[in-house]
Amino acid sequence: MNAEEIVDVVREVLRWESQCLESTAVRVDASIAKVVDLLRSCRGRVVLTGMGKMGHIANKAAATFSSTGTPAFCLHPGEALHGDLGMVTKDDVVIAMSNSGETAEILELLPHILRQGIPVVALTGRPDSTLACRSTHVIDVSVLREADEIASAPTASTTVSIAMCDALAVALMKARGFTKDQFAIFHPSGHLGKKMLTTVGDVMHSGDRVPKSKPTASIREAILEMSRCGLGCVIAVNEQSGLMGILTDGDLRRLLARDHNPLSDRLDDHMIQNPKSIRKDLLAVEALREMEQHAITVLPVLDDEGKVVGGLHLHTLIQIGLA
Repeated sequence: MNAEEIVDVVREVLRWESQCLESTAVRVDASIAKVVDLLRSCRGRVVLTGMGKMGHIANKAAATFSSTGTPAFCLHPGEALHGDLGMVTKDDVVIAMSNSGETAEILELLPHILRQGIPVVALTGRPDSTLACRSTHVIDVSVLREADEIASAPTASTTVSIAMCDALAVALMKARGFTKDQFAIFHPSGHLGKKMLTTVGDVMHSGDRVPKSKPTASIREAILEMSRCGLGCVIAVNEQSGLMGILTDGDLRRLLARDHNPLSDRLDDHMIQNPKSIRKDLLAVEALREMEQHAITVLPVLDDEGKVVGGLHLHTLIQIGLA
């Protein structure tokens, strides 16, 4: 095959699978709402099971359901028949996946599930199959043919099946009013999780790592405190730890560029008074927004009483992946 022929094949497969998805969407009717209601009212977990390629689809679907607020797991039908069936409870709902609807391992497992009164949703390409006839609900994911010429490798059928599972998961999210905050809870290490959950207090410099000094301290003393903490600033506070001002390393460089020697001057002679600050309990992403808006790289952090309890540098937000 030359390059042009390869491009044609790839395009043909993508177009065919797109047509299969569109045909499936057209077939969807009100019966799918009963499935979504069943899954939403499930007091246990959604159990997905399938063999071969459908087993892989079931595993991915279980992960999608779980990460979007619907507790789920994948059950291998072969392992289920050798003890893992004990993981399934009467409060669960089973989604059994088989394109033919005649997969031996699924059909062998089915009576043991139905005997416990557990509802079964069949996800199959044959609505008249044995699996479909024995299930509580049936979702038709049939395709006219697979994407390859000899119609042997599961391609279009698996694409439609995984898309249908995605559609069910999204429908459940909307039915439950699932929010970004809830999504972040299930993805604490992801970018969205960090944006939605990380507070200023989680990442700020605190304790002895906060460069604080009295306003009456000399610039020399301020430089020593700035160097000790490595935050790129010194924060001027009063006796009650109230914020009085700030001197950044940029301010210091501009000060040293002048003709006179400022080392014996007082900090309050040169500090920025009433500097921008942020509260400890606010989200770190809000601190980033404040820094970007005012073109600054460091913020004093205050508690509810207005006392300086920390300092936050832009580099820290970069390190945790927020910037």
